Amino acid sequence: MPGVETIKSSWADEVELDYGGLPPTTENVENGHKYVTEYKYNKDDKKTKVVRTYKISKQVVPKTVAKRRTWTKFGESKTDKPGPNSHTTMVSEEIIMQFLNSKEDEKANDPLLDPTKNIAKCRICNGEHWSVNCPYKGTAMDTNLMEKKAAAAASAAVDAPKSGKYVPPFLKDSQKGGLGMRGRDDTAAIRISNLSESMTEADLEELVKKIGPQSKMYLARDKNTGLCKGFAYVHFKQRKDAAAAIEILNGHGYDHLILSVEWSKPQNN
Repeated sequence: MPGVETIKSSWADEVELDYGGLPPTTENVENGHKYVTEYKYNKDDKKTKVVRTYKISKQVVPKTVAKRRTWTKFGESKTDKPGPNSHTTMVSEEIIMQFLNSKEDEKANDPLLDPTKNIAKCRICNGEHWSVNCPYKGTAMDTNLMEKKAAAAASAAVDAPKSGKYVPPFLKDSQKGGLGMRGRDDTAAIRISNLSESMTEADLEELVKKIGPQSKMYLARDKNTGLCKGFAYVHFKQRKDAAAAIEILNGHGYDHLILSVEWSKPQNN
């Protein structure tokens, strides 16, 4: 009896005979792995079978992520099974961030955020509050403090420095006979920055009149609004008064702002 030759057909022919087209996607879970098998046509209009293997693992995720995975799907994915759909979702590598310390622990261990400790120190009464909120601001105690600083700065500008000690820049300029190390004329002009928009010429005069006599003042204003642009120039009659003004007003709190005072730079002609 002649032998019978068995012809083994390909899986693509079997699929076409059984389903008359492409079969549905199947999932199989074995030994901690999930195998997803799907069928589709390639560019040459030939049937292809794609098998994806997933390793099943359990991990702890934030509550927001776990809650988001329970949301009901909508649109074209309304009937999809739980998890991503390869037709509508591109699965990429998941990046997990692990924080060593929580924000609550950092705040608890930060000494600067300790509510029991006050980092502010008043320059008027040495109390544990900002100078702008001092109850003695504008009183005789504040006035005497400014006068003491002015006298100390004036005496430092008049006294000749001893050799081997630090010499302030304004003293170096005066010893060189009028031209400072910045190449400017030996004038007594200072620049006051970080002024509020509501600053006026009367406020500027009130700020510097107790330090010494002035020869000229200029408050920069915006041409359109007329408000202060945040800086002003004050020319004192004596250089020691200008030095005292820098010593007193630099870092001084005024109108809820911290003033910045320095020597006026020469204009480039």
